[in-house]
Amino acid sequence: MLLKELHILNYKNIREATLQFSDKINAFVGLNGQGKTNILDAIYYLSFTKSAYNAIDSQNIHHDEDMAMIQGRYLNADNDEIISCGIKRGVKKQFRRGKKDYKRLIDHIGLIPLVMVSPQDSELVVEGSDERRKFMDGVISQYSKSYLEHLTQYNVLLKQRNALLKQYAEQPEQLPDTLMEVLEQQMVSHTLPIYQARVQFIEQFVPYFQQVYSAISDDKEQVSLMYKSQMHERDLLESLARTRSRDLILGWTSQGIHKDELEMMLGAYPLKRVGSQGQQKSYLLAMKLGQALYLKAEHILNTQPILLLDDIFDKLDSERVERIVQLVGDERFGQIFITDTDRQHLTKILSQEQFDAKLFQVDNGEVSTLNEL
Repeated sequence: MLLKELHILNYKNIREATLQFSDKINAFVGLNGQGKTNILDAIYYLSFTKSAYNAIDSQNIHHDEDMAMIQGRYLNADNDEIISCGIKRGVKKQFRRGKKDYKRLIDHIGLIPLVMVSPQDSELVVEGSDERRKFMDGVISQYSKSYLEHLTQYNVLLKQRNALLKQYAEQPEQLPDTLMEVLEQQMVSHTLPIYQARVQFIEQFVPYFQQVYSAISDDKEQVSLMYKSQMHERDLLESLARTRSRDLILGWTSQGIHKDELEMMLGAYPLKRVGSQGQQKSYLLAMKLGQALYLKAEHILNTQPILLLDDIFDKLDSERVERIVQLVGDERFGQIFITDTDRQHLTKILSQEQFDAKLFQVDNGEVSTLNEL
């Protein structure tokens, strides 16, 4: 899957831009706050029907305007795909494939596989387990619509159970047990497919992740990633019934796959505790680049995901930066979009490797194509 052309109108600080891209590497350079990340976010939007940074659509429209538009022309197996989105204040957004509107945005997910690496990824290490589950869910949902359906339904049921727990917290004796049992049985029916998909994902993903980390670190460190779940050893229906009284006190559901965790290890120790900033960033890059390799292998169309690398070189030594660029430049990875503040540094690396590359300058929302690297 290749993004050949992108049109942006009033998206964040990008007033208007029409850009044609290289099939391999496209680099956006400029000072911080000029709009480089907003271009990558527009590309992300066309894959996931939402911004990577702001879920409130109206806040992604340029503050002086009433509407925004993003349109991409993709090349997929020698066929053009036109994907477009219109966002208007106070109106439901329109997402379209060709000339046909989507009835459900969920039906678009997976058509254009994409992996984004950004400074926000540090949350995978420093924040709670929610962020690490989102990572798993985001990857699996790109190639399994049934997983996304099960996950969506499970979350709806979980929200309903939590609402009942809060409603009857002061009067637990009036809790409608029959209704709770029905909810819990429905939750369990969606749990097993989610759990099995996560187990399979981690088993298949870890080798890609370790392979990439080895390349970035030059084989100097060993890493691992382990899936922790209550489902490994518990019957969920029984656990939900057993902990119902405690959950009434807590006001939330303490058992289920929404409590699953990914354990990140550097050698024999937790990455969060012993990893330097450079090691943590290398770990996160390996997860995301490993994700790209995994999606290429697992995607039903065998499509190489688009790779967005947003400001990834900070806190990495020059040797690791060069190894990363060399790595993503080989044939295992598809089309790549990079942002950086240091034009000279990026130009030097790209010129040395003689990549098929295109360079863009971004200044205060204005995008210009630079003729030479």
